Amino acid sequence: MKILGIGNAIVDVICKVNENFISENDLTKGTMKLIFDENEFKKILTNLKIEKTISGGSVANSIVGLSQLGNKVGFIGKVSDDELGNKYEEGLIKENVKYFYTKKKEPISTGTCLILVTPDSERTMCTFLGTAGKINENDIQTEIIKKCEIIFLEGYLWDEGEPKKAFEKAINNASKVAMSLSDQFCVERHKTNFLDLVRNKIDITFANEAEIMSLTNAKNFNEVISFAKEIKNTLVITRGDKGAISILNNKITETDAKKNLNIKDLTGAGDLFAAGYLHGYLNNFSEEDNLSKGTELSSQIIQQIGARF
Repeated sequence: MKILGIGNAIVDVICKVNENFISENDLTKGTMKLIFDENEFKKILTNLKIEKTISGGSVANSIVGLSQLGNKVGFIGKVSDDELGNKYEEGLIKENVKYFYTKKKEPISTGTCLILVTPDSERTMCTFLGTAGKINENDIQTEIIKKCEIIFLEGYLWDEGEPKKAFEKAINNASKVAMSLSDQFCVERHKTNFLDLVRNKIDITFANEAEIMSLTNAKNFNEVISFAKEIKNTLVITRGDKGAISILNNKITETDAKKNLNIKDLTGAGDLFAAGYLHGYLNNFSEEDNLSKGTELSSQIIQQIGARF
């Protein structure tokens, strides 16, 4: 395989809401909130009209995008042997993704992410990780990792205890590692660990501007660039309408954002940007073309509902 994704196996449930719904439920617009109580999660979902249900998860979205571009791909993510778990597996297989996980009946149900889309197309997420958050090192198959050119991980997956051990086992057996920082709250929760990963263990790190500034405690973007030049690994940063930039050693490459888009839903913009960039990387494109492919895919995905083409 070209690339193996390891991430949270989450079924995405997309709903349109008004602005008041966000504040009434104590949510912060544009971020992801982890919900640990299944009843609390179900309460938020009550009375909402479901627009779409998709086999999701951040890295899984990227891996499907890479498959659609013709790359040989695989995915590891933990589900339960329940209705949503079966739908999840079927969704990946339909997209020609090799699913390297044997599901069984788990004490907790398959993970679900409620994606709330407000009229301005911003998305706010509530995630009940379910059994996805219980991934452990026994779920990581070393021989599969060793056969891949690169593995792709998500910051969402990182947590102390069993998930952290799974993460570390994957990194220690991989030829190359790419990772997305995932979310600013995620960065704040795991700042010390993430900083160590980005500095010392990750070959390609994906982040948006807010995430990387939070990680590095930067006061301005020039401080981010200085940090990136020090670490000797590739840092790829999406900057909204300022486009995207990658930094490796002293080489800075930039691309502009696409203009005049009919934006419907920002869900998956970062996931598909990573897919486009990694497609270029795996197929020996120039760095300029890697960024362009990422920008092209992210600009296409935000002009539709959901994070899959």
